[in-house]
Amino acid sequence: MKKILVIEDDAYIRTNIVELLEIEDYEPIEAENGRIGLKKALEHNPDLILCDVMMPEMDGYEVLKNVRQESSMATTPFVFLTAKANKIDLRQGMENGANDYLIKPFTRTELLNAISVQLEKKASFEEYSQKQLDDLRSNISYSLPHELLTPLNGIIGSSDMLKNNYDDFEKDEVIELAGMIHTSAVRLHRLVQNFLLYSRLELIASNPESANLLKGETTYSVASSITDVIERITAQKGESHEIHCETCETSAAISEVYFDKIIEEIFDNALKFSAPGTKISIKSHEENDMIHIAVRDAGRGLTREQIANLGAYMQFGRKEHEQQGSGLGLIIVKRLVELHSGKWNVESSPGEFTTVKISLPVSKEVF
Repeated sequence: MKKILVIEDDAYIRTNIVELLEIEDYEPIEAENGRIGLKKALEHNPDLILCDVMMPEMDGYEVLKNVRQESSMATTPFVFLTAKANKIDLRQGMENGANDYLIKPFTRTELLNAISVQLEKKASFEEYSQKQLDDLRSNISYSLPHELLTPLNGIIGSSDMLKNNYDDFEKDEVIELAGMIHTSAVRLHRLVQNFLLYSRLELIASNPESANLLKGETTYSVASSITDVIERITAQKGESHEIHCETCETSAAISEVYFDKIIEEIFDNALKFSAPGTKISIKSHEENDMIHIAVRDAGRGLTREQIANLGAYMQFGRKEHEQQGSGLGLIIVKRLVELHSGKWNVESSPGEFTTVKISLPVSKEVF
């Protein structure tokens, strides 16, 4: 039975609503003012709240503000009951997180329809959230153990061979094994660093003061940074892709460390999911005080659904395609761009191409 909290200072209206809810098999909880209503909301965690706007001690806006600060009720449907139909008042409520308004006097049908619609929306949201959680669990179960164990196994296996059979190896074989150990260690180090960075960015995103501090740094030469990252990664991987780079000389309002990380993840992703010999293009231009960068590959591509579901630990097609990666790369890019007041977009066609586009503010720092 769904619990509905009714916060209304007019006893006649409140009683009528409560009786109607009981007839419709809801479990009503009543409160005669905002202060008591907030207390009961915290005690009972209702499935939906009906709340008058103008009340003594605490008005509906204040109730809503306090309710939304509670994580357990951040998505609880909240419907205002008001005799006022002023657009400014309606907008104020919606901006603070109200889901709907009912203008007094309202009919029985209007009230029940409003309740039904909001409860259905909540159920759909919870179903979607559960699916996302299930997908996350599934992807973690596939990607995380693989990503941790593969380089660890490489390190352990190669070092074990060296330890137990060092007298049997020639110098070039020792160098080869040492290289395999180093490659595995670098892969594991990058994975751990990405997990730590992702966690740090999520904490920063939840703290406006920390987020604002990020915007005070500058990458002075976007062109040089892009070129350096591409040269470093291609040298490390020994890739044979056809790389086309067209960059403009400007600055960006982001630290060089974070800017390089963005380019590294996008470019590495393009290499990872496109065949050797295919073309990868990197272009940048400045427009309207923003630096726009696009990285396009001719790789496997993504569907619209996969693009919409991009998130941490999401590796699409891992069962069908063997590849490295925890799925953190693009979500780190997305978070870094958003934290620096930028925009990002992914365009793709399965089997044809993927283009990752980012836009970042040009730095206003004089140098």
